[in-house]
Amino acid sequence: MSVTKDGNTNRWMSQIRVTDWTGKTIHKKKRGFATKREALQWERDFISQSTGSLGMTFQDFIELYMKDMEQRLKPSTVANKRFLIDLKITPYFGKIPLSEIKPTDVRKWQNSLTSYRDEKGQPYSQTYLKTINNQLTAIFNYAVKYYGLKENPCHKAGSMGKKKADEMLFWTKDEFQTFIDAIQDRPVSYTVFMTLYYTGIREGELLALTPADIDLTKKTLTVSKSYQRLNGKDVITPPKTPKSNRIVPIPDGLCDCLQEYMSHCYDLQPNDRLFPYTKNFLYHEMEHGCKVSGVKRIRVHDIRHSHASLLVEMGCSPLLIAERLGHEKVQTTMDTYSHLYPNKQVEVARQLDGIMP
Repeated sequence: MSVTKDGNTNRWMSQIRVTDWTGKTIHKKKRGFATKREALQWERDFISQSTGSLGMTFQDFIELYMKDMEQRLKPSTVANKRFLIDLKITPYFGKIPLSEIKPTDVRKWQNSLTSYRDEKGQPYSQTYLKTINNQLTAIFNYAVKYYGLKENPCHKAGSMGKKKADEMLFWTKDEFQTFIDAIQDRPVSYTVFMTLYYTGIREGELLALTPADIDLTKKTLTVSKSYQRLNGKDVITPPKTPKSNRIVPIPDGLCDCLQEYMSHCYDLQPNDRLFPYTKNFLYHEMEHGCKVSGVKRIRVHDIRHSHASLLVEMGCSPLLIAERLGHEKVQTTMDTYSHLYPNKQVEVARQLDGIMP
């Protein structure tokens, strides 16, 4: 280690050579420190991070964690993870040494989030709180597994939030019809929401569709990719899970809708994006459609739930719904939509009455 004056200036410079936790020798030089104390502190932080010392600050550990995640997760997943950590986790824990974060610190952090209210007096949703808490838990699990942290403080602190919302929002068939009738004068939006409602595909899957994915003869739609807008660039990735690669049969009415839409797209090529827009476009059009139709406001993703609800009402089995939605496990379908099935139990009892002597 060496901290010296930076030439003839009043600034300080640090030069350091250290062997990192993988055994690689790193030489680092950094200039422009206002004081010698700042330069020495930077050296201490750099050594802690490079050697994988648990004395490193939480924010330094996050950089190691994210570098590893970047090699293992899809860019869109990494971007979402980074956004959540930077927004809700690092501001609270960032300057605390990793090994000094206790369950009481986690509880205080949880309490600060559960007590939050926006300008309308609304708290964070229970599912959002659960998502944030799961992320912090995953970070400490990583530290325990790969960096020798003695224990995960989140385990003693307990959880917050709920995995599922108390009430799932979705549209009935009548509500969707009211909505879609109100936007008939907007061909792109009309086709987008018809496709979402009658296939149940995800937003990213919709925005990645090409004409080659639509087979009007066989009446199918192929899902094999997903669209994301990352750092100002359009990115096409594999879909969410292996089971998300699927062929979805579509009704005649949707075939007609897609054919009509594609016939008006100028010079549309087989591998062009059928809907060359972003998720923000979907959200804006959803807002407009709800306003002009008077239908209750739901999220774009809730149209997927609306499709599942429609299938349940039609009497489709969980296995069929799981295959159509691209769920990795049927249990996911049951966990998500089991509350929609009780009404069918009444019908089962009625049918059993009909066969009893």
